[in-house]
Amino acid sequence: MKIQLKDGSIREYDGPKSVIEIAADISEGLARAAAAGEVDGKVVDLRTVLDHDCALNILTAEDPGGLAVLRHTTSHVMAEAVLNLFPETKVAIGPSIDTGFYYDFEHAPFSREDLDNIEAEMKTIIKKGASLEKYTLPREEAIAKMKAEEQPYKVELIQDLPKDAVISFYSQGGFTDLCAGPHLMTTKPIRAFKLLSSSGAYWRGDEHRQMLSRIYGTAFATKDELKDYLHQLEEAKKRDHNKIGREMGIFTTVDVIGQGLPLLMPKGAWIVQTLQRWIEDEEERRGYMRTKTPLMAKKDLYIISDHWNHYKEGMFVLGDENKPGEEVMALRPMTCPFQYYVYKQSQKSYRDLPCRYGETSTLFRNEDSGEMHGLTRVRQFTISEGHLICMPEQIEEEFRGCVDLAKYCLTTLGLEEDVTYRLSLWDPNDRSKYIGDEESWNRVENMMRAILNHIGIKYTEQAGEAAFYGPKLDIQAKNVYGKEDTMITIQLDMFLAERFDMTYIDKNGDKKRPYIIHRTSIGCYERTLAWMIEKYAGKFPTWLCPEQVRILPISDRFEEYSRKVLDKLKASGIRAEIDARSEKIGYKIREARVDKLPYMLIIGAKEEEAGVVSVRSRFLGDEGQRQLDDFIHDVQEEISSKTIRKEMPDEE
Repeated sequence: MKIQLKDGSIREYDGPKSVIEIAADISEGLARAAAAGEVDGKVVDLRTVLDHDCALNILTAEDPGGLAVLRHTTSHVMAEAVLNLFPETKVAIGPSIDTGFYYDFEHAPFSREDLDNIEAEMKTIIKKGASLEKYTLPREEAIAKMKAEEQPYKVELIQDLPKDAVISFYSQGGFTDLCAGPHLMTTKPIRAFKLLSSSGAYWRGDEHRQMLSRIYGTAFATKDELKDYLHQLEEAKKRDHNKIGREMGIFTTVDVIGQGLPLLMPKGAWIVQTLQRWIEDEEERRGYMRTKTPLMAKKDLYIISDHWNHYKEGMFVLGDENKPGEEVMALRPMTCPFQYYVYKQSQKSYRDLPCRYGETSTLFRNEDSGEMHGLTRVRQFTISEGHLICMPEQIEEEFRGCVDLAKYCLTTLGLEEDVTYRLSLWDPNDRSKYIGDEESWNRVENMMRAILNHIGIKYTEQAGEAAFYGPKLDIQAKNVYGKEDTMITIQLDMFLAERFDMTYIDKNGDKKRPYIIHRTSIGCYERTLAWMIEKYAGKFPTWLCPEQVRILPISDRFEEYSRKVLDKLKASGIRAEIDARSEKIGYKIREARVDKLPYMLIIGAKEEEAGVVSVRSRFLGDEGQRQLDDFIHDVQEEISSKTIRKEMPDEE
């Protein structure tokens, strides 16, 4: 058996060897540091026995794959600690995630004091350095074992596994968990971890199931890495849109209105309105025709589109399907079927294509309560939605146009460097999620790859993330806590034109099916607003600031001149306010800085006498006295060009 190592060298063995045995053969130090193996690109357990030629990379906690294993084992240690302290607890699942790990328990909510006690118990467990042993059981024995231990969630997980699944367990000390792995060999390498928070989470994300208590934690290879991460976390909290957005009066939520239904306050509504007007004007400039379609439709529409079969659980359904003769409707989760009927109102020829339809759409999606967060995951939202109906030979040019529009929006908002691109593909092993056949999917996915390669976009691929009707380019971004969301999407659809009987007449007079590109230009306005709050810590570019200039008279003696300045600013299209309170000027300046305003105009005796204003900005600090007309001209130019000026460091 030949094993090719990361450095290209070859090791030969007469018989099968486990990954940990090969690591030890390379060096004892590597074996002690090993967290997992990577065999032909797939992360595997150190206990995995190799019996054929392959490429092997030994992963440590310094590698992403090895760190994930370290975190997974830490979640098991946490579960053991919870059961030691709270023996009646039922355990559910405990995976590693991008930022650490979590474990779900059937238990009353955990307090910070509980988490501290669990941490202390974890340290005691780790100090013992128990080995993790892996073993398998036949299906019925595995179920009997979990029933005997009164762990119903594990029983359910086993029962849902395929009939031929290998059912494995890992034990450490007195704790055993149903788990596919991989895991560390012992608990000894766990040196730097922290339990971060606890929250509620429905079992399997189903709001109709048991509410569990989820504990989030993180772990790193070294204490210095953990310290750095915890510092970053504290800094992230300062930029959390859920905190800043509420403090700035941009949005709020109210329990009696409901989860996932934020109220945009006047400031937030103005920002979103400004973004919408900009996008609508830009889309019109690029040849889009605007539509306005209903917020709901009969279920018949969604049956035609097949959303009823693939998406009904995520829709708000009005009426009872089981009541004979009752008309059943649903709030729309997307706009595409409506715009298809706009297209179908007249027979199109090849001369009419492409048809580019755009709509500022209000949509409704029945998100799980555990998934909702601030403005990023909501049940009602507004989106810059568009559908391009084109001939096959127009697909690449139109797709390029969609990418160009998305990039223009990102660049204008200063967000282009913060995104990654993902080609989301179907999962051929789970065909029930999709419409169409394998040949069609392969053809269109290859078409998208070719387009992206021609454009020169660097992208990753992810199976199982396609829409049910076609592959898509997802433009991804992370929030301040590292959670990734899709901000903008461009999808290629080769099936729905047939379901809706959409046609065009080609040059030969024959009826043909068009292709459809589904796209957003700026994505969901609420999510984009949250993204920008976190990106700029509330210090928006001037053109998006609800208050762009605040006039600060030194005393009420200068209020009359200040109001003349205010009137001139407003007449010039600049959003300005006056702080005429009888407060000291230093207090007014500090408060304007807290409100993250781009500009302050200080008005006193010298300014009134000379007919000028004294300017303070976020960008240059004290800019001195300026002619009002010159200041207005510069701010107007900054707003119209959507310039993003470099900020000065915050003053102490």
